[in-house]
Amino acid sequence: MKKINLITNILLALLVNFSITSCSTDDENDTTLKENIENNTQTGTWRITKFIDSGIDKTTDLSSYTFTFNNSGALGAFEGTNNFNGLWNIISYGSDLNDIELNIVFNLVNNLDELTDDWDFISQTSNKIELIDISGGDEPDDYLTFERN
Repeated sequence: MKKINLITNILLALLVNFSITSCSTDDENDTTLKENIENNTQTGTWRITKFIDSGIDKTTDLSSYTFTFNNSGALGAFEGTNNFNGLWNIISYGSDLNDIELNIVFNLVNNLDELTDDWDFISQTSNKIELIDISGGDEPDDYLTFERN
């Protein structure tokens, strides 16, 4: 009887140990994906290769800018000798790319203010970030694509 109890206790301990070490919470997965995107975004400089605003292609209005996403949350936009500052952050609501937003804020009265929005991710690689703002109603969706320089 003692041998059966010992075996049962060992199996129970192994099961508990396996359960604890093999499980991860959604928060851990969210954080990892969010951190990966943040790290990727903060590496190097970026340019806009697509910007569709309310169905109108405005890519050429912003294609001459170079963007830097700093780890402090500062977003730099540079065009020649013109330097503009904004803010950015990434918010995660779930465990996959569809549940993550890139928030951009420029308090300016120029073309950059049109980027101010909470953008949903379509896709993200080390060299390309594709975003969408779903407008709702009868308005067309907005699209924004950054590519690494």
